[in-house]
Amino acid sequence: MPSTRINVKLCTLPTIYTMSDGNNTTQLETIPVEKDLDVHIANDLKQTEQCIQAAKKAQSVLGMINGQFKVIHNEDFGIIYKTYVRPRLEYCIQAW
Repeated sequence: MPSTRINVKLCTLPTIYTMSDGNNTTQLETIPVEKDLDVHIANDLKQTEQCIQAAKKAQSVLGMINGQFKVIHNEDFGIIYKTYVRPRLEYCIQAW
């Protein structure tokens, strides 16, 4: 069976988008990151921004937990972590 090679140059998206109504052509603004359903999608399809935002949310929840408890046992922290922090880290991970 012959090997199939993919030409990467043909697969890249154009960097300048235009819109034309027949007479006028308007260049559209490119946006580096779009947020939809709380998932951050970069124009290069990398998940870096999504990971950064998820980590920020989880870190803020950990800060709130730390501010509410003076002493917390390992078992109790495990329950709180699984309930409040872990879902923020795992939200929509399939889309990444």
